[in-house]
Amino acid sequence: MQQTRVVVVGSANMDLVATAPALPRPGETLLGSDFVMVPGGKGANQAVAAVRAGASCAFLGAIGSDAFGVTLKARITAAGVDTGQLRVVYGASGVALVMVGADGENAIMVTPGANAAFTDLTEGELAAVRAADVLVAQLEIPVATVTEAALAARAAGARVILNAAPAQRVPDELLAAVDLLVVNENEALALTGRGRDDPGALLALAPRAVLTLGGDGAWYVERDAEAVYVPAVQVDVVDSTAAGDAFTAALAVAWGEGRDLPAAVRWAAAAGAACVRRLGASVALPRRAEIDQLHAPSA
Repeated sequence: MQQTRVVVVGSANMDLVATAPALPRPGETLLGSDFVMVPGGKGANQAVAAVRAGASCAFLGAIGSDAFGVTLKARITAAGVDTGQLRVVYGASGVALVMVGADGENAIMVTPGANAAFTDLTEGELAAVRAADVLVAQLEIPVATVTEAALAARAAGARVILNAAPAQRVPDELLAAVDLLVVNENEALALTGRGRDDPGALLALAPRAVLTLGGDGAWYVERDAEAVYVPAVQVDVVDSTAAGDAFTAALAVAWGEGRDLPAAVRWAAAAGAACVRRLGASVALPRRAEIDQLHAPSA
């Protein structure tokens, strides 16, 4: 089977991750237990996750000229991602401050740094987009850049997946180019005012959508078809930080390989479950064998 060619257009951050018994309340100081510094950002995470899930993947984004940028490029490249078009801009790289509680829940603050400068795609970047089987994008970079990439991918015949995170207004021009929308419940509420009670509300935005509910599973909805509920794969949760990125990337890989979307969502659910068993973002992203192992009992 030929490898699916995934192109991810998105963010790259250095994640500074601290764990504690619970997440602090506003104004509260808590003593943490562990600290790690790992590459992250939804775009970089999804690119690494796509490679580990079995695709070939190019990552388009921007890193800073600082030490974090050097580390980010080295680690993303070492993971097998094509970084030939990754930009380096003068200044700071993006940084994410991540707090993780004992129950695996997290709170994240992101400063975009170089990600905010990722505008006006070059001819080389557009050529990479046009060569994709599946384009995956998120909203941690300028929306105009996401729109430009999505329109180029659609014109070239590639499938376009938009993980509309973080929650914000999505322009109609971008939505018109999206084949599959992936959101969690908070994002769905921000976009439509409806959550798990009405996943079909997302079909006002895109022809197909996945509503992820963490440990409560996911809904797949498609116009003129019945909604499909996919239960979560039950595992012991350590850190849920990159679970959504593992899910989205695995979904893109499975769809690109020719699985129908309900089956692709089930495989993606196993990827998300495999991810939450380890601490950190990119370091926790599962490999294909791990996904298959968790998927097998429900296959």
